[in-house]
Order: sequence, then C-alpha cells, then structure tokens
Amino acid sequence: MKDNFTLAKETAIKAGVLILKYFNADYEIQNKSYNNPVTTADKEADKLIKKNLLAANPNYGWLSEETKDSPDRLEKKFVWVVDPIDGTKEFIKGIPEFVVSIGLVKNGEPVVGVIYNPITKEIFSAKKDGGSFLNDTTVKCIAKENISDMILLNSRTETRNRLWDPYENFFYKLKPIGSVAYKLALVAAGKADIFATLKPKNEWDICAAHCIINESGGKLIDLDGNSRIYNLKNTRIAPGIIAGAEDAVNKVSSIIKRV
Repeated sequence: MKDNFTLAKETAIKAGVLILKYFNADYEIQNKSYNNPVTTADKEADKLIKKNLLAANPNYGWLSEETKDSPDRLEKKFVWVVDPIDGTKEFIKGIPEFVVSIGLVKNGEPVVGVIYNPITKEIFSAKKDGGSFLNDTTVKCIAKENISDMILLNSRTETRNRLWDPYENFFYKLKPIGSVAYKLALVAAGKADIFATLKPKNEWDICAAHCIINESGGKLIDLDGNSRIYNLKNTRIAPGIIAGAEDAVNKVSSIIKRV
C-alpha cells in the first residue's frame, strides 16, 4: 500500500491531467454564490480525488469545497481536506495561477500537504517532520530583514477593492496572485517573503499549504495571532491569515494590527 504522502502526490497529478482537458476548452460554469463560480472541471476533479484517496483509506474522513459536507468527518482521526481547483476564477480566465490542493489532517493537525499547478508542473509537497519540497528540491521560507524590502503576495480581489491601500507603503512590493494555496506554496518555497489575506478563508484553501509552510520552517496564523486546528464544524477561518518565515510573520502581524 502507498503511504499517504505518495498517494496524495500521485492523485494531485492525476487530477491535474484531468483539469488540463478542460483548460481553455468548453465546460459549464455555475455560481454557488456571488462571485464564487464552480466548473465542470472542479466537479470532475473532486470526484477523481475522492475516489483515489478514499479507495486507499475508506475509513478516513472527507472535507472538500465541492462535496456536500457531512458531520461524520468530525469523528475521524484522519481527514482529507481538499480543494480540487483552488483559483477557479483564474482557471476560467486562462491565468495559470490555479492549483490542486490536497491536505491530510491527523487529530486536527496538518500532516500531509500537496499543491500542484498543472500548467507550470510545480508540485509543492510536505509531510510532518519530513521537510518541504518544490518538485524534488528541498525548500525553506525566507524573508528580508526589513519589511520595506519584502515582497508580499496578496489577493487580486482585495487589491481591486483597495483593502491594501493602507499598507502598500510599508512593503517593497505587493504582488497579487490568484489561488490562496498557490500563494502560500510560493512563500513556503522562498519565492516571496510573506503571504497575507485580510478576508476570511476556508480550511480547504489553506490546509495543505499549512503543512508545507510548517515544514519549510515558517508559521501560519490568523490576524488575531492564533494558529489553526482543522476539521472543525465551522470551517471558516476569520478574520484573515498571515504566513511565512516566523520573524516576517511577527513583523507583518504587528503592522496589520497597528494600521
């Protein structure tokens, strides 16, 4: 039997192959709520991932953005936390900033994380106490000493709505990128200094990335300074999130609280 880490990586790549069949092709788009689209690709990838993962471990719990939630997961020791396409709006627009995100939690703690960008072929992965990787290379969070030299990855929507206007002069650059999971993975791999969002997110947005951030030597907290436990009844994470190297997170957290 494959270990959960290998299983998650192989499943993410299989889902990516399926998603690419729909990319820049014809598919159905629906709106689950305002500005919250779902496509045929989301739904089909969700089915594939669920089938693969639960076939190997039928007693594990399941939490996915595209599956109706069930309270059964709350009683499970192990739970898969999945977003089949994180960054659906980017997928629809043909922007290569969407990913497959697969996390596994044990008693609420993220112990496996895999994030796969099927366009760039980047696969970010980690397991508890096993290090963090971009493809086959070990990666670490890095950050400049001064906030004024840091690149912060943030949301296009938050930028467009001018939520970051009060903070832009603190940083060297605010760089909007699509998927939340992808932004977190890039920070974990040392491709930027810090990630932050000023709006609530959900467990499936960040669970896999939280494991990767942890194993990259960083930390992830909400804007109140709290770490996150997963597989909660209320999966919404408010008021927002900061992640990266510990020192950078502490500095940015103090600025957001102050402003």
